[in-house]
Amino acid sequence: MNTFSLILILATLFSAVCYVYDRKKDRPIRLKNVVALKENNPNATKKEIKKLLEPTNLVGQIGSMFPIILFVFIFRSFIIEPFRIPSGSMMPTLLSGDFIAVTKWSYGFKDPLSNAPIIKFGDVERGDVIVFKYPEDPSVDFIKRVVGLPGDEVIYKDKNIYIKQKCEGNDCKEPVLVHRVANGNYIDNTSTFDESYNVYTETLLNEDGNHQIMINPNAPEHRGYFYRQTGRDFGSWVVPDGQYFALGDNRDNSRDSRFWGFVPREYIKGKAVFVWLSLEFDRDETDFLPSWIPSNIRFDRIGGIE
Repeated sequence: MNTFSLILILATLFSAVCYVYDRKKDRPIRLKNVVALKENNPNATKKEIKKLLEPTNLVGQIGSMFPIILFVFIFRSFIIEPFRIPSGSMMPTLLSGDFIAVTKWSYGFKDPLSNAPIIKFGDVERGDVIVFKYPEDPSVDFIKRVVGLPGDEVIYKDKNIYIKQKCEGNDCKEPVLVHRVANGNYIDNTSTFDESYNVYTETLLNEDGNHQIMINPNAPEHRGYFYRQTGRDFGSWVVPDGQYFALGDNRDNSRDSRFWGFVPREYIKGKAVFVWLSLEFDRDETDFLPSWIPSNIRFDRIGGIE
């Protein structure tokens, strides 16, 4: 269950009760006071009238917040939910400190508490960046890129992806190597020594456009930790119906479908579409400001997500 959504629902219901009570009990009294003021003082100002109409008790003040809380609840539950990138598993596409907008309607409307589908529409497409409940701990949200669709065979070998699309009978073809082109290097100097990553522009099968990924040539594949699907070799998976295979763009620094399996459709919360704020937290021990205060705003990061 989504704790924040539960709190928001309870706040909406409580403020609604206060709103109705105020409209039925207290507001009529305030309206009478306004009529009396106009009778006794025909030149009463709008400011004086407005002050009389404003609720003065706690119930009325909470009720006055109901329209705002209702708007926030509807907007967050069914339109767009903000999400902060907590780690570097989606680098270079998304950086730690990026704040993204996740559309809640891309794949249908869902119950804000259980995430169960109410109305389904729109298909999850290969290449979509999705936010979903982590299958091993649904209380945690993950963000990854969809690589395998239901029925696909996905093979990860020597840091390459091979995909055999869902097929039937004689239409089946051999797995296809996902195309990528070298696109420079990235040096990570946040650890005790500089780590060099190869950056590639990757194009998934029938994907409109492309995206960038990072690979550490010195990092092992950790195949021994791969999720083992019954009847298949390490590093080979067939995506079940209603589920998806998702990878991080930072391929050697991402805990993804290679290690825990597949993402059920009902676990998907929405599609990441936009970076609306990007903060950098880069302070050393000598800085007098605390580490939780941003050191920089990365304006160049604001925009759509590939």
